[in-house]
Amino acid sequence: MPLVSLQHAQHQTPIAMTDIDGSNQSGEGMEAQVTTMRLGRPIALGRTAEVYAWEEGYIVKLFRDWMPVGWVDNEAQIARAVYAAGLPVPAIGEVVKVNGRVGLVYERVAGVSMLEAFRVKPWMLFRYARILAQLHVDMHACAVPELPSQRQRLEDRIRESGVLSAEAREAVLKALDKEPDGDNLCHGDFHPDNVLVTAEGPVIIDWMDATRGNPVSDVARTSLLLSKGALPPETAVLTRWVIGIMREWFHKVYLRQYFQLSLGDQEQLATWQPVIAAARLWENITEEKEQLVAQVEAGLSRYG
Repeated sequence: MPLVSLQHAQHQTPIAMTDIDGSNQSGEGMEAQVTTMRLGRPIALGRTAEVYAWEEGYIVKLFRDWMPVGWVDNEAQIARAVYAAGLPVPAIGEVVKVNGRVGLVYERVAGVSMLEAFRVKPWMLFRYARILAQLHVDMHACAVPELPSQRQRLEDRIRESGVLSAEAREAVLKALDKEPDGDNLCHGDFHPDNVLVTAEGPVIIDWMDATRGNPVSDVARTSLLLSKGALPPETAVLTRWVIGIMREWFHKVYLRQYFQLSLGDQEQLATWQPVIAAARLWENITEEKEQLVAQVEAGLSRYG
């Protein structure tokens, strides 16, 4: 989910974990603080969480009631591991429970998402596309062994999605089985709304889906989001047309720059695409279902 104004703490000490009584703690698995307070209006909204101002200099990402607590714990662990890898990512603070909702505290910095920055300065399209590619290459140069397996994550989501027929699902799983493994750090949801543009440089956020795996698979996910991610239903026809053209340019520049900078095998991209589209169906985004199923079927027919 897109979050605006998290933090940029690449060169800072991770935020201390503070218990409700004020004593400092470190390490993982700490019980959440329990707080009742008026939060005011959210400063950012997403499908899985809302972001609010917290204590001065911090924000809190409060997850929606339907989000499993285990997912929140998982994000906290991933955020700490990725921060330790030295990338420009948020340092995570304490786990809190506010008005019955579980949240994570992050240090706040001034910044806007790359998508919002692009809307204000559309002439920066090519530059932002190249920045996105460079960030992705830098990310994939890292290894974080404690992260979950990308292959297992994809397999689980393909099996749990009820959209594909049993035959198509098994065909996709066989296609996944043929793909090479990897141990690279992969974001799992890398797109311009998950990069903050700040005075200190870009900051990558929202690491809930991070895994260790094949970087070309991660590029295939970004390629899918850039080219086929659903626009809001109320988007006007002319606006859709303009966005479509600009997305196509951005997408092409991003891919060209990524494969120029990396050692990735661009031919693998096409074979990963039906697998990534099938896994995306697990997210149950109504506006995308028909197009994703068509992409799965076309990919299986061509590369299966």
